[in-house]
Amino acid sequence: MEAFDILLTTSFWVAAIRIASPLIFATMGELICERAGVLNLGIEGIMTAGAFAGWITVYAGGDLWLGVAVAALTGVAFGLLHGFLTVPLGLSQHVTGIGITLLATSLTYYTYRVSLPEVTSPPKIEPFQPFAIPGLSEIPLIGPALFNQTPLTYLAYVTVALVAWVLYRTPVGLAVRAVGENPSAVEAQGISVTAMRMGAVAAGSALMAVGGAFLTMSAFNSFFFEMINGRGWICIALVVFGSWRPGKALIGAILFAAFDAYQVRLQQVTGGVIPYQIFLMLPYVLSILALIVVARRATYPKALMVPYQKGER
Repeated sequence: MEAFDILLTTSFWVAAIRIASPLIFATMGELICERAGVLNLGIEGIMTAGAFAGWITVYAGGDLWLGVAVAALTGVAFGLLHGFLTVPLGLSQHVTGIGITLLATSLTYYTYRVSLPEVTSPPKIEPFQPFAIPGLSEIPLIGPALFNQTPLTYLAYVTVALVAWVLYRTPVGLAVRAVGENPSAVEAQGISVTAMRMGAVAAGSALMAVGGAFLTMSAFNSFFFEMINGRGWICIALVVFGSWRPGKALIGAILFAAFDAYQVRLQQVTGGVIPYQIFLMLPYVLSILALIVVARRATYPKALMVPYQKGER
């Protein structure tokens, strides 16, 4: 019965929303890229670079929001590199994405060592603090979980709504979706497929980097190696789980975060009788099962991972 009672505690849902926040940013970023026809496997490295860029900016004396902006610009830089190699040059999106992850991760670790050569433990910063929305935060159970979080979590909510609005209610969003479905038709309308895809990859990569920055500037207060810990790969799966739709992808991110928060508390309930590795893999096993069920019915963008050159039919 104790295992079920966990689901009815406020602390569990507060943790679930906090864990979901970086996933939401990165998932929305990957969704934008894939909607435009570009698979971005550089997400893991871009999140790492964003986490470091935001943290080092604040550590050097910058404002927290300046750190977020620097992280986003770092993501844009790596996104443009990935876009240039895969869109106009038409190189393999798989190979290029993995290369971006290796480059961004290695460059981040090198920069950390050069910037802080004498440091033995990660320096700390003053991160974003939770901000309670008056009235709403007092609602039992869901109030503290949804309305007593840090500003970056609120920004994650806004990001989902904004991405959905842009994709389905604006001409730009229509063009983005079109280049991921039928780029030749977009070109026939006088719109540059290259520009649309490059812009989508840059914008999506910026969100991925902000997702990484959330970890160093909101969830924790320092940067350490391997802190992304596979979150980028989970976000790629969440895009598929959400059938390339922002709302469904948001639900997937919260579900995975709930699994993750649940396994930590479940370890305490069992008292060490079951090996902790079983609990650690539980969120991933459940995610794989959910992905298998949903992915069979998912409709992916028709031009995803298909290079396009102007004039081709």
